[in-house]
Amino acid sequence: MLDFHELRELAADVRVFIDVAEDKAEALRAVIAAYDVVLAIFPAREGMGLHVIKGKEILDRIAGARSHAVYSHTAIAVPDLAHAEALKYLTTPVEQRIAA
Repeated sequence: MLDFHELRELAADVRVFIDVAEDKAEALRAVIAAYDVVLAIFPAREGMGLHVIKGKEILDRIAGARSHAVYSHTAIAVPDLAHAEALKYLTTPVEQRIAA
């Protein structure tokens, strides 16, 4: 089960990491590459919206098997769902974008 407070803290850590990087785009790519699951979090009417940037297959497998598999995860704060979807698209390997 994901803890929203933990996700906010992870997103804050990611924001600091990217802010101090000389090449912010490369820092963002490095964060996404380093984790099994990357979630975008954003403000929503219900409090916090979530969008899976990377690792949907892992989360689906865990949900389907009702297991507590171990995986690494982080969160990235974005302003809205449209930005989350764009980030997912832009960070998906070109080969996967072409196949879809």
